[in-house]
Amino acid sequence: MLGLRMAAEEDAEIAHEVLRTIRQIVRKISEHSKSLYREVGLTVPQLMCLKAIGELDEGHDEVTVVMVAKRLQLSAATVSRIIDRLTRAQLVVRERRSQDRRKVCLSLTPAGLERFQTLPVPLQELFVRRLSALPRKQRANLLDSLRRIAELMEAVEMDAAPILTPEVDVKGSGRS
Repeated sequence: MLGLRMAAEEDAEIAHEVLRTIRQIVRKISEHSKSLYREVGLTVPQLMCLKAIGELDEGHDEVTVVMVAKRLQLSAATVSRIIDRLTRAQLVVRERRSQDRRKVCLSLTPAGLERFQTLPVPLQELFVRRLSALPRKQRANLLDSLRRIAELMEAVEMDAAPILTPEVDVKGSGRS
């Protein structure tokens, strides 16, 4: 009987440690997002869109909302709303400049270019670099464990972009 109680206590402790670790991750994402906003005045999705436009502009004649959406793995509608905010902040310009007048191209304003050149490294880029440095087997084990946690939390069916942000729902109608 004593052995069963000790096993149950150990199981509970492991569960609490898993939950504590998840909470630490969530808090770090939130803290980093708030810090970025204070530092550069942009939300994480806005920063990622500005960064994508700047990087795509270096290798393409034209940059479109669809190109940015594909790069960030977000819907074009979500990116369009984020671009609206960047346009109001005078960091991005929308213009028709190709043969196809239906196509709207994006470019950085001088202020947007200056901001792009001094953007801090987003938390997710630091994470990807560090994760990539781990052995392949360890990365696969981490992914398997996280997928299992998502299953246990009934979160597998949730659509989520690979952007670390506390915003309610980057894919849908949340703050961006």
